[in-house]
Amino acid sequence: MKRIDGRKADQGRPIKMTKNFIIYPEGSVLIEVGNTRVLCNATIEEKVPRFLAGQGKGWVTAEYSLLPRSTQERNSREAARGKQSGRTQEIQRLIGRSLRSIVDLEALGEKSVTIDCDVLQADGGTRTASITGGFVALVIALAKVCPKDKPFPIKDFCAAVSVGLVDGKEMLDLCYTEDSSADVDMNIVMTGDGNFVEIQGTGEEHTFTKTQLDKFLDLGEKGCKNLIASQKKVLGKIADRVGK
Repeated sequence: MKRIDGRKADQGRPIKMTKNFIIYPEGSVLIEVGNTRVLCNATIEEKVPRFLAGQGKGWVTAEYSLLPRSTQERNSREAARGKQSGRTQEIQRLIGRSLRSIVDLEALGEKSVTIDCDVLQADGGTRTASITGGFVALVIALAKVCPKDKPFPIKDFCAAVSVGLVDGKEMLDLCYTEDSSADVDMNIVMTGDGNFVEIQGTGEEHTFTKTQLDKFLDLGEKGCKNLIASQKKVLGKIADRVGK
C-alpha cells in the first residue's frame, strides 16, 4: 500500500530540529516532523511545587497548546473559553510524565523546569513531537545551569512516535490523514536504552492481535531510535553529558 506522502510503512517523516529558536528561554527548539511544527521552550525557576518543598528534589512539568490556526479550521484559544479541554490536560500530563522519567529529580535540586509546547502547525503526532522536541529543549536548558563537575540530572534520552493500523497495514509515524482513518492508533514513548516509558494504544471500532501489537512495538522502537539519533545530532557535544 502506498502512503499519502509516498513513504514506506516503516518509514518516519522527515525531521528537523532548530535549537535556540527563541532567545529568551533557557532552552528552545522548533521541531518539524513532516508538516507538524511544535515550538518547545524550557524555563528553569529556582523553586518547586509545595508538595516538594524542603525535600531537596526538583520538578519537571509541561504545558501544551494548539494555536488557533495550527489546524485547517480556526481552533479557539482555550483561555478565551475559560478552561482547558480534557485532551489538552491529558497531553501535557503525558509530556510531563515522559520527561520526568529520565530526570534525576534529586540531582536537579530544588528547581522547576516547565516545558511549553505550542503547536504552530498540526498534521498528526503533535504530542509525540512535543516529547521529542521538549527533551532537546530540556537538555539545552539544564546544560546552561548545571555544573560540569557534578552529575548531569538527565539519565537517558527520550523520544516518542505514533504507530497505527491503516487499511489493515501497520504503519509508523502517522500524518493527520492516516491518523484520522486509522483502525488502531498508538503512541509509544521510549528511552535511549530501549525501555518503554508509556504505550497508549486504542482500537477505533476495531481490535488488534498480539502479533499486530508486537509489530507496533517494533515499529515504535525503530522510530524512536531514529528520533534519538536526530536529538544527538542537534545537541552536538551537549549530548555527551546525558547519563554522565
